Amino acid sequence: MSIPEIIETRLSKDRPMTSITLRIPVDVVDSMKAIAPKRGMAGYQTLLKSYLSEGLRRDEALYASTDQAQLLAALRRHGVSEAVLNEARREAEDAA
Repeated sequence: MSIPEIIETRLSKDRPMTSITLRIPVDVVDSMKAIAPKRGMAGYQTLLKSYLSEGLRRDEALYASTDQAQLLAALRRHGVSEAVLNEARREAEDAA
């Protein structure tokens, strides 16, 4: 699944959910309760989900770019020219 497809799926309001239990220090929860309204959120759970989403998006972008870098390196080793690689990279960015 490509990054745009993942984002589209995440924006869907009818996707399945699950409940989990986390052990978080009380002082951390208290801090989130204080910060949530300052960020315009109804409560600390919404803020926690926001933090999880931000970190997940960052990591997905990091690993997707790492995969792309590995592919480009492999293609270079097989003799694909920089001009062709640059053109392919631009096309992929335009498609995303």
